Amino acid sequence: MALRNAHPSPSPAKRSPYSAMHTGPGRALTAVYGIFALSATARAGYQVIREFDVAPVAYSLSLVAAVIYIVATICLVIGSRASHRIAIASCIVEFVGVIAVGILSFTHPEDFAKPSVWSTFGIGYGFIPLVLPLIGLWWLSRVGRSVRAGQQERSA
Repeated sequence: MALRNAHPSPSPAKRSPYSAMHTGPGRALTAVYGIFALSATARAGYQVIREFDVAPVAYSLSLVAAVIYIVATICLVIGSRASHRIAIASCIVEFVGVIAVGILSFTHPEDFAKPSVWSTFGIGYGFIPLVLPLIGLWWLSRVGRSVRAGQQERSA
């Protein structure tokens, strides 16, 4: 007896044009953001609960990073027009944050007695926090171009 899919895929007509966010590199990107959401949240949670008084600025910034990774992950999973826009905003905020915190961790080392997720441009995570938002923006712009091209074809 063949197993039936309990949740069949929506027909192409009902599928969001932004569902392309879930294909190819989009799946890998979503997975990496999910891993970063989990790891940054666990790290920030531990730091805030156990050692907040040691480095409040760094640990607060780790918490901000965790929230941004969570928002980006959720938006990538949803794959709608609104979530696409929010994901773009999340990647921009993330990139600006990594650059700002990276610079501040060198210019104000006293505020970073302990490292945050984005300290020294994400060195503790192999610089992935520096590169990830750029990859995210690249992928999201490709999806956006694809959606716009599809809309122009349908309207022509």
